[in-house]
Amino acid sequence: MFLGLKQFPLLSKSARLQKLIATTTTDEQSDDDEIRIPDIPGGPPAFEICAKFCYGMAVTLNAYNVVAVRCAAEYLEMYESIENGNLVYKMEVFLNSSVLRSWKDSIIVLQTTRSFYPWSEDVKLDVRCLESIALKAAMDPARVDWSYTYNRRKLLPPEMNNNSVPRDWWVEDLAELSIDLFKRVVSTIRRKGGVLPEVIGEALEVYAAKRIPGFMIQNDDNDDEEDVMEQRSLLETLVSMLPSEKQSVSCGFLIKLLKSSVSFECGEEERKELSRRIGEKLEEANVGDLLIRAPEGGETVYDIDIVETLIDEFVTQTEKRDELDCSDDINDSSKANVAKLIDGYLAEISRIETNLSTTKFITIAEKVSTFPRQSHDGVYRAIDMFLKQHPGITKSEKKSSSKLMDCRKLSPEACAHAVQNERLPLRVVVQILFFEQVRATTKPSLPPSGSHGSSRTTTEEECESVTATEETTTTTRDKTSSSEKTKAKGVVMSRIFSKLWTGKDKDGVGDVSSSDTSESPGSVTTVGDKSTPSTRRRRSSS
Repeated sequence: MFLGLKQFPLLSKSARLQKLIATTTTDEQSDDDEIRIPDIPGGPPAFEICAKFCYGMAVTLNAYNVVAVRCAAEYLEMYESIENGNLVYKMEVFLNSSVLRSWKDSIIVLQTTRSFYPWSEDVKLDVRCLESIALKAAMDPARVDWSYTYNRRKLLPPEMNNNSVPRDWWVEDLAELSIDLFKRVVSTIRRKGGVLPEVIGEALEVYAAKRIPGFMIQNDDNDDEEDVMEQRSLLETLVSMLPSEKQSVSCGFLIKLLKSSVSFECGEEERKELSRRIGEKLEEANVGDLLIRAPEGGETVYDIDIVETLIDEFVTQTEKRDELDCSDDINDSSKANVAKLIDGYLAEISRIETNLSTTKFITIAEKVSTFPRQSHDGVYRAIDMFLKQHPGITKSEKKSSSKLMDCRKLSPEACAHAVQNERLPLRVVVQILFFEQVRATTKPSLPPSGSHGSSRTTTEEECESVTATEETTTTTRDKTSSSEKTKAKGVVMSRIFSKLWTGKDKDGVGDVSSSDTSESPGSVTTVGDKSTPSTRRRRSSS
């Protein structure tokens, strides 16, 4: 912009203009009476306010223009050394007494400083705004008496009334900041202290939900490469900002970050960190959380390998807790929850993922096979769904997947369903019928607490020797009618129970277990049976 030399009222207050005019008047080659100041911060609007101040005219200052005017005054060198009560002094008074005392004005000013680098940084406007915001965020909520944005009233604890200020009252306003300013604010808040890690985690989650497209629902429609790069950078920054405390962020939030990191193809370091954090608290996840879409071009629609990684991380974390002598009850509870979670996941992924291989199904199931379970109903449901949705697998694969289930740990309802399930191998159906008969006629003798499995016994060997007839029976199974299948099962069961009752004079019936199961009762003891041989035959054939 150009400035006429006859605007003398400006000279008394601006050291920069005085030097510029002095230089111009001594320049013999000057053909006019104007000087150029094209780089003044804020441009003509900011200069106009400075000029009005010099002429004693009323000016309007607010949070939106105060940065421009303050930087322009600095540029023009309108200091106290030039004249008392100069513009720089006036602006500092206005900032300290009004703007920085206001919550929302402090945020507005901080946002505005980005347009006036490096001037705003030279006068430390950004730092002062950061300090003001951090101080207010750390304040006791009971002392908060200014306006703030909070649209999550329904999330307030029941004991809080409508007049109470929640401890995370400030997080939604900060979500309006760019990621670089947001990071600086959160870093300042954490450095000054006074804010719980859980509230920091809440701020990160609110920011992600507002700033990352498809964060609440995984979105793979990322056509604009520039937008993808921007979102990737934002996501990686958020991951780097996660508090280290385990309870600072929810498992659900971490999994949403992981899903987004897959969509935006973030770096391996970020994905490993998220996997590690999720592994610390995998028991808090639900089945829907684990349905993570795989990148395009893969063999499967859903990323199954990443779930396998999460389980491995969980196992690693529990082993570390064991080494630190953490409570066994806590670890067992976590393992039981994860076992239930993975059983449900395998059932669901078997239903929706047509390309799920038998090897992958078994691999994932075996990772939690030693985890405590009250029953194996969840394992059975997963196996049944897998067999139902993948009818083309081989008999060997059916047999391998069915071995994941401990028939003795099925509920009566699951047993009733399983014995009529044509998808199960005949050997498994026979075992279930056998154990049901044993359960109905014997009294269990449980192993000591913490025992995992027991030695093989005579009855188990007898059961397996009889059920070996499956090898010949199943060769014609697909060619027989339903009635013939039932008859075949009856013949096999008759042979099993004839052996069982033949050994009734022994001290008890030994442990019967499938080869690849765990957490099983140790043994069962026979209860005296006073029925006649004919009665036993009828019962065996029923």
